[in-house]
Amino acid sequence: MRAQQPSDKVIVIRGSDTLGAKLIPQWAEGFRKAGAKVSFDIAAEGSTTAFTNLADKTCRIGMSSRRVTPEETEMLKKAGVQVQEIEVARDQIVIALNAENPISALSKEQVEKLFTGDILNWSELGGDDVPVRIATRNSSSGAYKDFKVLAMNGRDYGANRILDTDPPSLQVAGQRGGIAYLGFAYAKAKGIKVVPIDGVQPGRAGGAPPYPYERAAYLYVSLEATPIEREFLEFIKTPLGNKISEVVGFFPPVTKK
Repeated sequence: MRAQQPSDKVIVIRGSDTLGAKLIPQWAEGFRKAGAKVSFDIAAEGSTTAFTNLADKTCRIGMSSRRVTPEETEMLKKAGVQVQEIEVARDQIVIALNAENPISALSKEQVEKLFTGDILNWSELGGDDVPVRIATRNSSSGAYKDFKVLAMNGRDYGANRILDTDPPSLQVAGQRGGIAYLGFAYAKAKGIKVVPIDGVQPGRAGGAPPYPYERAAYLYVSLEATPIEREFLEFIKTPLGNKISEVVGFFPPVTKK
């Protein structure tokens, strides 16, 4: 099916699967229920695709779970596309294990070693004699890159990755030795459990001590956005928009003073 082109009647949004799988569709539904006479065409294929689609002018709103890179900024400049960056939410990346794994907590050091392949069997942490199997997002995902920075000191993922196209939560649910990083909004999937990191449970933004794996989520908006697209962006900031974000499992953006 051919993708729709952005117009006054269709809002086309491309990019991050973290935002595009749940939050953006729920905001779109709320916007329509509030009376907006517009349809949405949303494709969540990774943050990288937000910028390629903006550059191709196949959308005017891009979703990203990371900031635009210098290379992407140059690509947009060459395409004659100017964008505005809007932080719309904050996301916590949780660590999920198979529900049958007896390990109940991890440290940041252990997380790094697990995802980089320094720890290859759960028995090394006092668990069962089961190989560690890593589930990740696709390499175009902002989470794939962000997690390497947040939790792995920029190192590469271990060779013991699960080579599967299923969502990471399903991969972990199906592998007794599975481990994955997930957005907080996806932490309640069946067959998995979320563990605290250095004694800190996810679920509260700005806590003390803070949860270690937290990041901002953005919309990048073309300066040629239509009035209805601007109305949608304003809806996101309303109390109803904030409530939808909270229900889905995201946290409010940091208020700039």
